[in-house]
Amino acid sequence: MLKHLALATAALGLLAAPAQAEETAEEPVEMTRGEEKLAKLLEGREAGEPRQCIRTFGSRNLTQIDGTALAYRDGKTIWVNYTRNPESIDDSDVMVIRRFDGTSLCRTDQIHLVDRFSGFFSGVIFLDEFVPYTKVDAEG
Repeated sequence: MLKHLALATAALGLLAAPAQAEETAEEPVEMTRGEEKLAKLLEGREAGEPRQCIRTFGSRNLTQIDGTALAYRDGKTIWVNYTRNPESIDDSDVMVIRRFDGTSLCRTDQIHLVDRFSGFFSGVIFLDEFVPYTKVDAEG
């Protein structure tokens, strides 16, 4: 009986999905400030193959984009980590990075956040894969 109820509920959900898709297709999705900042940063760039780790020398080029992602600039490449919990990214917090390797930043590394004003722990960022973005060559 319970199995039939679950199947019926799933079927209703599938039937309702196209109707919901039509409703949302008409409404433009508004970007957050963080998404707008990231879009501007990546304008004219193309995504490459994601990697587990990137080579870094210090973290001075690591930028927090509020509620969206972390970005690391390395020469002509911008590496973006969308993290597993982007809502925790707050550019007013200080990042304390606990690395397993001194010259690389990997998805297994831990980033603790500390409130800039009180000095208290304010959260953790869980990294994901790093996506490289490079400028697209203009053919002409």
